[in-house]
Amino acid sequence: MTGKPTLLREMITHGAEETEQAGERLARNLGPGDVVALSGDLGAGKTCLVRGLARGLGCRPAVASPTFTLLHEYPGRIPLYHFDLYRLKTPAELEDLGCDEYFYGDGVCVLEWAEKSGSLLPARHWEVRFEILDDSTRRLRIEPPRQKG
Repeated sequence: MTGKPTLLREMITHGAEETEQAGERLARNLGPGDVVALSGDLGAGKTCLVRGLARGLGCRPAVASPTFTLLHEYPGRIPLYHFDLYRLKTPAELEDLGCDEYFYGDGVCVLEWAEKSGSLLPARHWEVRFEILDDSTRRLRIEPPRQKG
C-alpha cells in the first residue's frame, strides 16, 4: 500500500466549496513535476478547483482568477504555478514564458484552458474535465497520468 489516498475518477460537486474540496483531495495525490490540465466551459469551476489545490499544497496567498495574467505563482509546501490560457492566441506565447522550466520543475503546474497549449502540454499529465449540469452542479472527470508500459 502506497499511503496515497484513493482518488475518485468522477464526482459531482454542488457549489464552489465542494469543488474546492475536490481540489484539496486531488492535491494529496500530486507532487513536484505534476501537470494538471483543466478543460470545461467558462464558469465551470476551474478556478475553484485551483483554489482547493492551492490549499491542499499549503500555498499562500489565496488564488485569484488569473484571467488577465497568463501565470500566477503561489509559494507553499509544494509551489503551485497557475496558468490561465484563456486569452492565449498561440502556444508560442506559452513557450515564451519558459513553460518547460515550470512543467519539469519543482512545483505543480495547473493549466486552465489546457487545450490551448497544443503540443507543449507534457505527455504525462493529469486531466480534469468539467461539465456544467445546472447553475451550481458540476461533473468532474479526473484522469491520472497513464502509466508507462
